[in-house]
Amino acid sequence: MNGTETVMTRVQLPYHLRTLAGVHSEIVLEDAATLDQVVDALEAAYPGLRGTVRDAATGKRRAFVRFFACKQDLSHASPGDPLPDAVLRGDEPLLVVGAMAGG
Repeated sequence: MNGTETVMTRVQLPYHLRTLAGVHSEIVLEDAATLDQVVDALEAAYPGLRGTVRDAATGKRRAFVRFFACKQDLSHASPGDPLPDAVLRGDEPLLVVGAMAGG
């Protein structure tokens, strides 16, 4: 994006986080162009999410939370890197996913 367009990031949360946030569908955030900005905006708008996506003390992504967009795993990207253009335009959602573990 060239910096003059409006950023409309669509965020899809897993069921348990939607329940904590008190929402039933995806969330649309304005001016959230990086993972850090998305999580900041989510925590500001939905205080019940504080500490669920990233550790409140360290600010780091929780180990069992992953971010996906445009068929890419963004979980290990720098939190300050811009999200893909398709996400910033609102064409594709940013998926927040609880990782599966066990065996």
